[in-house]
Amino acid sequence: MPTLSRLSLLRDRALPATLSGRLVATLAATLLVSIALVALVTSLAMQSYLGGQLDQKVNESFNRSLDMARHGVLPTTTAPTPDNGDHGDGDGPPSGFSRGQQTGTLTVVYDSTQAVGGVVRSSDGLQRRLLTPVLDAARRIPTDGHLHTAHLPGLGEYRVKAVTVSGATLVAGLPTREVNGIVAKLVGWEVLLGLLVLAAAGLVGRSLVRRQLRPLRQVAATAHEVAGMDLESGAVGETIRVPERLTDERTEVGQVGSALNTMLAHVESALDARHRSEQQVRQFVADASHELRTPLATIQGYAELTRRTAPGDPEALGAAMAKVEGEAHRMAGLVEDLLLLARLDAGRPLERTEVDATKLVLEAVADARVVAPDHKWNLDLSDEPVSVTGDEQRLHQVLTNLLANARRHTPPRTTVTVAARSDGPEHVVLTVHDDGPGLSPDLADRAFERFTRGDSSRTRASGGAGLGLSLVHAISAAHGGTVAVASSPGDTTFTVRLPR
Repeated sequence: MPTLSRLSLLRDRALPATLSGRLVATLAATLLVSIALVALVTSLAMQSYLGGQLDQKVNESFNRSLDMARHGVLPTTTAPTPDNGDHGDGDGPPSGFSRGQQTGTLTVVYDSTQAVGGVVRSSDGLQRRLLTPVLDAARRIPTDGHLHTAHLPGLGEYRVKAVTVSGATLVAGLPTREVNGIVAKLVGWEVLLGLLVLAAAGLVGRSLVRRQLRPLRQVAATAHEVAGMDLESGAVGETIRVPERLTDERTEVGQVGSALNTMLAHVESALDARHRSEQQVRQFVADASHELRTPLATIQGYAELTRRTAPGDPEALGAAMAKVEGEAHRMAGLVEDLLLLARLDAGRPLERTEVDATKLVLEAVADARVVAPDHKWNLDLSDEPVSVTGDEQRLHQVLTNLLANARRHTPPRTTVTVAARSDGPEHVVLTVHDDGPGLSPDLADRAFERFTRGDSSRTRASGGAGLGLSLVHAISAAHGGTVAVASSPGDTTFTVRLPR
């Protein structure tokens, strides 16, 4: 495995680092292999073709010499040519020995005891005697009547054929240098043209690949530009996008561009949500601190008043202690609401029991009639009881908060109608409707946010700390339900939709 890892590392280092470089290198390698295969096949075909023609000529030369031998033209006794380093044309075989043969034809005749002789036809039409090493090499050629390739000293490579006729052996052949030269020249031209084609293809391929990858570089530039933005804090808003012309998903680059735009949209949404969450946390801490500071300041003030009150004034002391107790209860209620919101945010499970929603509505409306007798409270219930699975105490708190919200923010003699009905076999809907002045559009959009109050000033005139509706939203969500508000002057409806 370490060896394979090293080989893989060396391969990666040998390849270009950029995608365009790797594509050009792959194209060049593919083209090089294709050129090499074409050159190899062409060379082999040419060599086979020329070799076939040469074999045909050798057979013709051999048959011509064989006819001469059968008609007595070739001699039968001639002493071998001495090995004096000269292929002279002095006392040698008669001219008929190579009569009618083409340039370079080699003819040798020998018997079982000694070589009769041999000549090679030169380019000037004369026959030149063969030296003893050549004749010895010719004697080693198989006499099976088949063509063979032999290397003859001083003459080079020959294509030859040998046959024994009437006690004498005839050898005839032609040189292969012409065929080899043509094939070598062909290979040379193929190599030269291959290199030129490879160089031209490399330049053209590099230009084309860079042009085709230009959109991808533009997508990468967009990503780098986004990466250089300051996204650590604050609202991000809308970042730059890959141009629409680079987001055609029918192309690979378009798929990358479209995916990057989608990712940027998600990043923007997540960062904006983070910013909103940070702002909400800051606002939450500020509002909670303010809401807790008010009763604490009241308690502190009455505690000092109690300390300064004369012991003989029990009435003043009792009033101060009652005020302290009231503020302590109000602060405890606020802390309980904050703790409940924290538990719901943490996803802590609620109780799951069968809850009679009709009964909850009846109890909540009965309590509201006692607290606010100057409002008109109506019920809109179905004939059959409506039940839902959930936390009875928290669901009761949902109705109580909705009714308290209607009581605090509507004038006397306002009609408030509470309904509980089944919405199909899977859901239950609780609604609280009033004909009061309604909510402003801005307030309706953020009615369920924490510490949202109808009175932007922090007076107690408008009611509580602004956690009632946020608790309604959190409890409904914890039950897998939803809460919504639709408001206009004289027509405001809060709708809680819960799964059974």
